[in-house]
Amino acid sequence: MGTNLTNQKDIERKTLLILRILNEVQGPVGSRLIARRMQELGLTPSERAVRYHLKLMDERGLTKLIGQKDGRIITKMGIDELGAARVEDKVGLAISRIETLAFQTTFDPEKQEGLLPVNISFFNNADFPAALRIMAPVFEAGFVVSNRVTVAAAGERLGQLMVPEGKIGIATVCSIVVNGVLLKQGIPMDSKFAGILQIKNRQPLRFVELIYYSGSSLDPSEAFIRANMTTVQSTIQTGDGMILANFREIPSICYPLVRDILQKMKASDIHGVFVMGEVSEPICEIPVDMNKMGLILVGGLNPVACVQEAGIIVESRAMSAVMRYGDLTPFSEIYKKYIQ
Repeated sequence: MGTNLTNQKDIERKTLLILRILNEVQGPVGSRLIARRMQELGLTPSERAVRYHLKLMDERGLTKLIGQKDGRIITKMGIDELGAARVEDKVGLAISRIETLAFQTTFDPEKQEGLLPVNISFFNNADFPAALRIMAPVFEAGFVVSNRVTVAAAGERLGQLMVPEGKIGIATVCSIVVNGVLLKQGIPMDSKFAGILQIKNRQPLRFVELIYYSGSSLDPSEAFIRANMTTVQSTIQTGDGMILANFREIPSICYPLVRDILQKMKASDIHGVFVMGEVSEPICEIPVDMNKMGLILVGGLNPVACVQEAGIIVESRAMSAVMRYGDLTPFSEIYKKYIQ
């Protein structure tokens, strides 16, 4: 009896994971790509096993076969099922996504090549020029992880995500790039939470809201943006306001190496670290563990938050993919291309 229950739970978890993958991609996906994506997330199913699960999901109306070559899409019933997933299957999803993307990061700041994590946002075609105008001051003010972005039109892909019809997608560098680069150098980084950082007189003051990654099923930054809790535009104009930021800790013994790596990243137009604290000392009113140093990373979705503040519709997928550094270009070039 116990074995049957265990098997049933395992099937449900795999079903939910497949639904998440289909929902993220927003287009037909085959069993090979799904199996590969599941392997990246820690599972090791064969293509045959994935096809078996997909057949069961077709019968339940959760997925729909588009064609033998094109693969499947998620149905409305599948989206509803994903939204009603058990809490135990949701908790910890954010922290596991951070760890996965950090592991997938291969960006080498010295060679200026490799994969790095990105956030992806979709805008209506008609709104995109106005959105770029609103985002420009955010990039100029440095409230971004990097000035490098990439844009794709409907039907094109940004990482694994396909841009929906009538939309334009933009990928901005995610702060997890710092985790990934340090990880490749053997430096552990403890990702604590994302929050709303209060800026006073153009200096970071304190976190006024926070959500721990370990207890969240969604990226906290998305939640803050949807709740209209940022005032990025006011921060830029007056020096006072609320922006998106993240809190990390590193062992203090690693500081000299971390400092050198961050300098090399800056040369590649990758910044990320907004403030670095002292050993075992609080930073922006956040206590720091013994023999650790606190780091505040600027949120990669601050430009998008500013657009949301202006009332323009935007749909974001934080921590959604990895892309090649070479595929990104300075925001100023994108701006010139779309703004006549």
